[in-house]
Amino acid sequence: MKGHYYKRGCKCDVENCTCEWSFIIDIGPDPKTGKRRQRSGSRFKTKGDAEVAAAALLSDVKQGNYIKESDILFKDFAEEWLSIYKDRNGSKPGTIRLREYGIKKLLPFFAHLKLKNITEEMYQAALDNLKNQKGQNLARCTKKGIHTTGKMIFIMATRKKLIKRDPTEFAYIKKEQKVIVETDEEELPNFFEKEQLLKFLDTTLEKGLYMDYLIFLTLAYTGMRIGELVALKWNNIDFANNTISITKTYYNPKSNTTQYQLVPPKTEKSRRKIVVDEIVIETLRKHKMEQEKIITRLGNSYVDKGFIFANIDKHPGYPILIKLVRNRMERLLKLGGLNANLTPHSFRHTHTSLLAQAGADIDEIMDRLGHKDDEVTNKVYLHITQKRKIDTRDKFGDFMRS
Repeated sequence: MKGHYYKRGCKCDVENCTCEWSFIIDIGPDPKTGKRRQRSGSRFKTKGDAEVAAAALLSDVKQGNYIKESDILFKDFAEEWLSIYKDRNGSKPGTIRLREYGIKKLLPFFAHLKLKNITEEMYQAALDNLKNQKGQNLARCTKKGIHTTGKMIFIMATRKKLIKRDPTEFAYIKKEQKVIVETDEEELPNFFEKEQLLKFLDTTLEKGLYMDYLIFLTLAYTGMRIGELVALKWNNIDFANNTISITKTYYNPKSNTTQYQLVPPKTEKSRRKIVVDEIVIETLRKHKMEQEKIITRLGNSYVDKGFIFANIDKHPGYPILIKLVRNRMERLLKLGGLNANLTPHSFRHTHTSLLAQAGADIDEIMDRLGHKDDEVTNKVYLHITQKRKIDTRDKFGDFMRS
């Protein structure tokens, strides 16, 4: 083995010198250029320690396991990784936004550190100390998403042989300490009871603005997501068979009317065909006739893209903004004297509740909502069906006593 061992900066001749040992050795020619390659090591307490380290390095070279770690900074590689991730996966904008959020949350810990200097302990400490803008600990599910992003970044760095070891390999999200709950009542999401929904729809019919009744009738009778509703086009409606096809969803994080995107549904299961009640189909028919008159009146100023829920004032023909639906709902809840905490998403939970009361099983409901599995939907379903179980128990008791 060509090379030598020495005490860097040492000028004394005493035996008990405390200066540290270093080495520099040949590791063979560069396979691409054929030029001589040397590697060094330093800060060893004894010459023996330096010899052991040098031998281990040579062993890695012979076995093809030697990696010369890069000096690239975390912030620079994260940017490079994100670009590759977008090109390779063609991910939906929402997924890209999650990855960007993950990087944003990791940057305060690692931005100006070299990848090779980030240790397992440093990465775990970062996960443990993730905070939101108010300085509060992030929810466990949010931390999981950030950790997923971190793992993907470091796995790629390892595969590109920029670092020897992945510091995220054994990292984990701490479980929150369980506390004693004095009640068995589980917290349920807000949803309309049947009578409340009927009152809301009556209020909408009486005091709603243009399209309000169709918007909220469709949400109530289908349980579709608000992004799926806004993305609906006339070619998604089968008037002969009373079905609505969910093939896409609306994405517009900046709420710019003309800068929206239509992207694939949230999951593969979300792509579905919903059989709807005649009242929805009939209301759609009436709206189509009304919209056609508006298109004729507005002429070339109407950009006809086939959207059902389209603007007629500013940017005619473009799909309405999601926040418009939220604002319209707030107005109607106030007019109807109903729960102000309800949102357009509450219609999904309402649909679950009413289907369960009508006797539909959980698989049918999941299929209709476009869920493979959903904890909140299960909670609502179990809450409603528990009442049915009690009714069944009472019927049995009454029968036995009769």
